[in-house]
Amino acid sequence: MTFLVLACALPQYSNWWPFFMVAFYLLAPLPVLVSRRYGDGTGNTNPCREIALFITACIIVSAFSLPIVLARAPAMAPVIAWGSAGLVITANIVVFLTILGFFLAFDNDDVDYSMW
Repeated sequence: MTFLVLACALPQYSNWWPFFMVAFYLLAPLPVLVSRRYGDGTGNTNPCREIALFITACIIVSAFSLPIVLARAPAMAPVIAWGSAGLVITANIVVFLTILGFFLAFDNDDVDYSMW
């Protein structure tokens, strides 16, 4: 989140458009959480889980492509600077790897939490 705030608040960028990435950060884990709740749980490959992974992949690709599109806006007045786009992409990498780590760490239902 620090990189995202820097992309918005540094004086040479001073544009709050990159802060809309927070919506992608909130939307990315939702399809997997919904599929986990409503899936039948009989195996790793069920249609509900596959569709949720596809939607999640679309959200993640959109989060990486939006700053590039905003930086490549018409040459007269790009919406954000390339430095800001780089900071947003760095923030995307950190946040999405953190979300992935959360799902990998807490995905096992076989873990006995009483040993903690």
